Amino acid sequence: MDTTATAAADGLTFRDATDADVETLVALIESAYRGDSSRAGWTTEADILEGQRTDPEGVLAVIKSSDSRLLTVERDGQLVACCQLEHRGVHAYFGMFAVSPALQGAGLGKVIITEAERQARATWGVTEMHMTVISVRNDLIAWYERRGYRRTGRMTPFPYGDDRFGIPQRADLQFELLVKELA
Repeated sequence: MDTTATAAADGLTFRDATDADVETLVALIESAYRGDSSRAGWTTEADILEGQRTDPEGVLAVIKSSDSRLLTVERDGQLVACCQLEHRGVHAYFGMFAVSPALQGAGLGKVIITEAERQARATWGVTEMHMTVISVRNDLIAWYERRGYRRTGRMTPFPYGDDRFGIPQRADLQFELLVKELA
């Protein structure tokens, strides 16, 4: 994996995560999606899921996988965002996307997803990016649609009963596949 830091717009630095980042990454991901701290941003899942979003083992598995990268984003030496890129043949999977709640809504996510798509094309030569989003997250799906992703209608079940993914607060959760053609 290429772990060379790359300077980007807005004073951001992108690099691959290391084992030393695990604790900070788990805290960032949790803060963006779960609990009261997540309510400071707009990506919160606190109303539909309680419990954890990820754990150190899950983050470390992404870091260690030979087909995956966990891209970290730093500003002024502080980790402010991350996303997973996983090579899956002709496409890449985009996941584990988290931006610090205090920085959400200011365009940082757009910069990050654009860089993630660029890196997936450059690293693996993929022509599509795939992701799954909880289908009831209409605001989040609309945000991805504005970035060029399209809904496929292909659903997979939410892992009810597996607390590693959270404790559902409703019975209608499922994941929808979103796809974007990469130029």
